[in-house]
Amino acid sequence: MTGKERFDLALAHREGDRVPIQDTPWHTTTQRWHREGMPAGVSAHQYFGFGMSGVSADLSLGLPTEVVEETDEYTIAWNSSGALRKNFRHSTSTPECLDFKIKTPEDWFAWKETMTVGRDRINFEGCEAGMRAARENGHWLPYCAATGYDKTQGVVGSERLLMAMATDPQWCADIFMTWTDMIIRSAEMMWEAGIHFDGAYLYDDMGYRNGPLFSPKMYRELCKPAHAKVCDFFHRYGRKVILHSCGNVTALVPDLIDAGFDCLEPLEVKAGMDILALKEQFGDRLAFMGAIDVRTMADPDPRLIEEEIATKVGIAKRGGGYIYHSDHSVPDNVSFERFKYVMELVQKHGQY
Repeated sequence: MTGKERFDLALAHREGDRVPIQDTPWHTTTQRWHREGMPAGVSAHQYFGFGMSGVSADLSLGLPTEVVEETDEYTIAWNSSGALRKNFRHSTSTPECLDFKIKTPEDWFAWKETMTVGRDRINFEGCEAGMRAARENGHWLPYCAATGYDKTQGVVGSERLLMAMATDPQWCADIFMTWTDMIIRSAEMMWEAGIHFDGAYLYDDMGYRNGPLFSPKMYRELCKPAHAKVCDFFHRYGRKVILHSCGNVTALVPDLIDAGFDCLEPLEVKAGMDILALKEQFGDRLAFMGAIDVRTMADPDPRLIEEEIATKVGIAKRGGGYIYHSDHSVPDNVSFERFKYVMELVQKHGQY
């Protein structure tokens, strides 16, 4: 079977020959693996046969970019969404956000008046090449985009956004719905141009270590309408929607299902996400992707990762509805040999 066939079956809660496989090693992890024997010029995606690739559009604010400071260690620059970010050159980490051009409702609506989503936001040639490659390699090809809270905190800042959700909810709801409308318009143009994706993979990090960043009530009032609209759009094309949301979002799961999401990823173990409990309670309505604790991958005792995969994959795969992925991404303390062992274990315990 192909990766696409396995993804389609898993998202439809049906069993194939084995669970689909996808993962996200850090850039520095890939560099390490090349030093440790992964062939030069071959990506981890190619080497391990991951089953998903994607297409996307430019959904930034379209603002001018500018490098402010550049050293051997880091770069500080304004990005096209009006955020001043510090990126480190030799490590994989979340960029440090230093400043933002959008700080008030007035800033937002002034930009929004000038905003258009036209063909210039889509690299049609690149998307068509990506689609051809996905078809040739049997990959599941989603439309990929950030949206909702996560997209917005990268535009106005986390603290400002969380306070605004309490003090100016109408402004926040307008921002969230704007991302949905941009996704829909760009996806429509891509589809009309013959770029036929297999589903959607949307990122909206809404969790922290012990729970959501905001209450389920606030999610229902501010985020859920935009989520429901974008899920309904993709469902009209017969396409499933995977939500990537880091942290512990267990309290939001019933509303995520009601909004229309078909699959939840990455199920961070260190934040308290429990795939076995989620599978038991929601497995008939929601598929799951992830939940394999990367800390066990790096542990010197290989029995820990074997127990992790045997237990979780063995139960989560039942009746379909499970896609292998780490519980976020693979850090650079995981060796090439250890990750090859991880893939062997997934192949072994993921068979139907």
